[in-house]
This record gives sequence, C-alpha cells and structure tokens, in this order.
Amino acid sequence: MKINVLQILPALEVGGVERGTLEVAKGLVNKGYSSHVISAGGRLVKQLEEEGSKHKTINIGRKSFFTFILYRKIKQYIINNNINIVHVRSRMPAWVNYLAWLSTAPEQRPLLISTIHGPYSVNAYSKIMVRSEKIIAVSEYIKQYILNNYPDTNKNIINLIHRGVDNAVFSRNYTPSADWQAPWINKIKPETKIITIIGRITRWKGQADFIEIINTLIQSGQKVHGVIVGSAEKRRQNYMNELLLRVKQLGINEHISFLGQRNDVRELMKSSDMVLSLAKIPEAFGRTALEALCLNVPVVAYNHGGAHEVLSAMFPEGLCPANDIKTATRTIQSLLNTETVIMPNSIFTLTNMVDKTIRVYEKAYIEKFSHD
Repeated sequence: MKINVLQILPALEVGGVERGTLEVAKGLVNKGYSSHVISAGGRLVKQLEEEGSKHKTINIGRKSFFTFILYRKIKQYIINNNINIVHVRSRMPAWVNYLAWLSTAPEQRPLLISTIHGPYSVNAYSKIMVRSEKIIAVSEYIKQYILNNYPDTNKNIINLIHRGVDNAVFSRNYTPSADWQAPWINKIKPETKIITIIGRITRWKGQADFIEIINTLIQSGQKVHGVIVGSAEKRRQNYMNELLLRVKQLGINEHISFLGQRNDVRELMKSSDMVLSLAKIPEAFGRTALEALCLNVPVVAYNHGGAHEVLSAMFPEGLCPANDIKTATRTIQSLLNTETVIMPNSIFTLTNMVDKTIRVYEKAYIEKFSHD
C-alpha cells in the first residue's frame, strides 16, 4: 500500500493548524508514506522539508477571486505526484482544491479529507469543509457543531481526533534551564502567586476578565501577580490600550505584567502557580490549558468548548461557568490554597493524534482503492 498524502493549508507560519500539519507529515514519513504540503510558505517550511516532506509554494489562502484560478496548479501537482489523498485544513484552500478535484478525470481523483479546526461561521462558504469524503473533528464540541449546523452530513464519516501535545516536551517533571531568564520575576515579591493567561490580545480571549479577577484577588488580600502573554495586531491596538488603561484605573500596575509575544511559553507556564483559560466564546480545543495541565500547573477555565473536554478528563475542579467572573475568582482562591491533583494526559497526546489521523488515511485508502 503506497499512500501519497497532500496536505493543503494557507501558510506554514506559527499556529496550531501549522503544527498539526508538520506533526502528521512527520508521522507519514516515519511510516514510509509520501508526504506533500502545499501552502504560501513560511518559517516552518525548512523544518517540514528537513523531516522528509515535499513542499510546493502556492498562495492558496488569499481570499480573492483570482485565487480560484490556482486550481490548475493544484490539479497538475496531484497528477504529477500521483496523490491519492488530499487533506484540506482551511476553507479557501478547500474550495480551490475542490475545483481541481472536479476537473480531474474520475479515475485520477484523490480521496478528499478535511479537518475542521474551529466553529466557522455557518454559510455556503464554510460548507465546503463538510463536502469531503472523510471529516476530522478536533474535539467533541466541533463534532457537535458539524452535526448541529450541517445536519445533512453523514455522521459516519466524521472522525473525532483530539489535538494532542507531546508528553515528553510538556512533562510534569520539566524544569526551565538555568540559562532561562525572566527579569519580570525579579520584581515579584516572595510568596506571591503567579497567575498567567496566554493568547492573542483580542476581546474574545478574556484578558479583560483576567484583569478584573486579578484586581478582586488583590483587594481580598491574596498575594498574586498577573501575567498576560500575547501580542496585539494593529487592528487590536485599541483593545490593548483599553486593557492598559483599566490596569492604571485600578491602580494595579505593579501587580500585572504584559509580556507580549513570547517563544518561551512552556517556561512561563511552568513558572506559574496557575494558568487561566477565559475565552468568551467556546474554543475548538484549548491547547494552552492542556499544555499547562501536562506541566502539572493547575488551570481554571470557563466551562465550554474544548477546554471543557480537556479539564473534565484531567482537572475538573478547575471548571467554572462561562463568563462568570465571580465564580472563577472564588474557584481560583480555593485552588491557590489547596493541594491539587492533576490527572496524567493519556488522551490528548501527540502520538494518539498522529496515529489516529494516519489510520483514517489508511482505512479510507483501502475503502476507496482496494479494487485497484
């Protein structure tokens, strides 16, 4: 069985979708299969190719009418490389690939697989993601989103494959190296608990709730320091200014650090006494919460979306009603003064994610091409 898999996504910069693409690509190579990726390129292309995959640069993610013309290049790549499975991970690439698929002779058409990484807006544009022959949902929440919003989808073609992390990298025994420097820690007084939130600076990620929670904890006499990790895009700068102003209004400048975009998130989480997940709307998975728990750092999260699934399995004590700041604050106070027990990660692992994805490829390949 010679499986040639092509994954298509907008670009190979940083992000969960990009990481998942590389992880699956490496798994394919390790199994002796042929791994291909089409994207607009990015900083992860070098790693992808070093790990044995082939990359073709096509600006497939730009939302423009002219992008559809690129279907000819996709079609030619599929034919030239004898691709028999195409795995799409984003809507615009999925549309362009679908045009390539339709224009290909039936005997040369590859199997179509899509991964739905988030609760896209429900419309005709998004529906392309459920027109594949096999669908991967990254959480139970996303699986239900598909069934609720696209009820004509055959539930038997949906495969639930949680995203996963490498337990060797995010280990409860991990300790930051002696060389790692965190100057902001030096201004934190002894016996002060560090509480961290990680994510892009955007309203739905919950940084405003975080600031109110830190303030309430301080006013109640709790010795805490809040750490906000994440950058603000230009269009989010007004929101960033609102956050800075609110911290100033509350008079808690000395109790909150804005660290911006960081490459040492693992070290930051491990140095924290608690990590918060306060997304205002359900997230598809909740990778940050999982990574923190794997590091044996308690997490308090709003009880919806992927965070619900992760914490239910590993640390249910950290769940609180969505958007309920008061209950979240009480939960944090209680857990900061309690010895916590976090269950080991046996479900949401990188190995599980890669193995299950490749099994979907193999099973689908046999079903479609076994007569050849």
